[in-house]
Amino acid sequence: MEISKAEISAAAATSGSNSLELRGAEILVKALQAESVKYVWGYPGGAVLHIYDAFYKQDTIQHVLVRHEQAAVHAADGYARATGDVGVALVTSGPGVTNAVTGIATAYMDSIPMVIITGQVPTAAIGLDAFQECDTVGITRPIVKHNFLVKDVRDVALVMKKAFHIARSGRPGPVVVDIPKDVSFNKTAYTGYPEKVEMRSYNPVRKGHGGQVRKAVQLLMAAKRPYIYTGGGVILGNATEELRTLASLLGFPVTNTLMGLGAMPGSDPQFLGMLGMHGTIEANNAMQNCDVLLAVGARFDDRVIGNPKHFASSDRKIIHIDIDPSSISKRVKVDIPIVGDVKDVLADLIATVREMGAKPDAGALGAWWETIAGWRKRDCLKYDRGNKEVIKPQHVIETLWNMTKDADTYVTSDVGQHQMWAAQFYKFKEPRRWINSGGLGTMGVGIPYAMGIKLAKPDSEVYCITGEGSVQMCIQELSTCLQYNTPIKIVSLNNRYLGMVRQWQELDYEGRYSHSYMDALPNFVKLAEAYGHVGMLIEKPQDVEPALREARKLKDRTVFMDFRTDPTENVWPMVKAGQGITEMLLGSEDL
Repeated sequence: MEISKAEISAAAATSGSNSLELRGAEILVKALQAESVKYVWGYPGGAVLHIYDAFYKQDTIQHVLVRHEQAAVHAADGYARATGDVGVALVTSGPGVTNAVTGIATAYMDSIPMVIITGQVPTAAIGLDAFQECDTVGITRPIVKHNFLVKDVRDVALVMKKAFHIARSGRPGPVVVDIPKDVSFNKTAYTGYPEKVEMRSYNPVRKGHGGQVRKAVQLLMAAKRPYIYTGGGVILGNATEELRTLASLLGFPVTNTLMGLGAMPGSDPQFLGMLGMHGTIEANNAMQNCDVLLAVGARFDDRVIGNPKHFASSDRKIIHIDIDPSSISKRVKVDIPIVGDVKDVLADLIATVREMGAKPDAGALGAWWETIAGWRKRDCLKYDRGNKEVIKPQHVIETLWNMTKDADTYVTSDVGQHQMWAAQFYKFKEPRRWINSGGLGTMGVGIPYAMGIKLAKPDSEVYCITGEGSVQMCIQELSTCLQYNTPIKIVSLNNRYLGMVRQWQELDYEGRYSHSYMDALPNFVKLAEAYGHVGMLIEKPQDVEPALREARKLKDRTVFMDFRTDPTENVWPMVKAGQGITEMLLGSEDL
């Protein structure tokens, strides 16, 4: 399915003498070819049938037929997160659009570059409550970087060029292109796909201000208790190499947010672990007690710093690097803002440090590391490793990590306790290997993410870590996995509860477990087999490793592993809502 250079050139040809009369749907396909799109995830319907007809007549782009529009957007999203390319989804009008909304909002919250093509009723019927009509532009406006309603077939090529440009540049995000049925059917002269686009109102800044960079370096060199705090922007900005170089050059401790895991190797001595609501003691205490904080591609959200007033109670200087100026000083006032592409700004910081020949205060830095070593001794991620009666969920993740740490492995997760355990116990070495919904916290993303990644990375191992609650939200995509031969491995930590809901009900609602118990679960082994896959039931701790080994051997099969885990296990550490990040509960003994 590789698109040849000749085909891309043909799609992008701009010679007026070679103009053709093409339908809007055909121009759309040529635009996707010119953008080197390899996969489109979608579901057909009346408003997009002309587009599907155009897809039928080409063979350079593979369309993947999902079983639900939400999964189409999630799969394209997972593909984009793993590859850095723009993910593309295609849905029909009305319910097709509304089913896709959760996927669009998920991508928007995590700044994922995507183009979602939606069908619309014919232009003459818009606003008349036509069959399968909805106000796509209005519905999606709050959850996209931008959206377009294409009213003229002559605008299709330029709109697509703008859509891809907006999606991938600056702070990335999803862009919706709404195409009425008559626009996809109408013909116009096609003279080629635009080679470039200029948008007067949209010119994101890439280069950081040189003066601000020098101020930042001076402040970092004077620090006694420095700290580097990085988020998903480092991953999205492909700035991992620059971050690691700067951290090594300075010798400073580093933390990653949930979305930033993999930016620093999980086993690196300078890495203090994830911070925030379920972060480590050392990561959270360093965040609160540092005197100079370098924040890179992160947004100080509520799950990271907890109560802003508590965070502000410690005096510190903050340097904040972000491509999006609206993210700077949004929740926390900063001292040195630097607007620019994080990769470019970090490169400038490294060059300036070397140019100045400055060195951090070695004595102060040594004392700071001693303080951190004291926090590390608490072993805040301890659990009952010797339990022989019931499977501890952390043990499953640790076993998977030890087994796959030297393989090219991608891990997706759904949302809940299993997501936090995966973040805590799987020590990601590289970026774009940890794929999960951070900002919106969307259940059901795990399987679609995994199948999107497996298409992009067929030779890699792809695991979906999930729970028996989350997995049922898009479990129908097991059918898609079979049809398109995406042999993923599903690790379901089945505790028979909506685990994170149960944990909060235990801690904050005096154990009133209101509708969090899953008392009518399917037989997941038989369900997996019904979809044409392999199912395994694992109930004993000693069977965890053999089951994972057996699943890995089945390279060409999707395997659903139903691990029956301890229903009483909680995620520790935990910072309750409204508390400061150092006000951590480390276990039941703190209750």
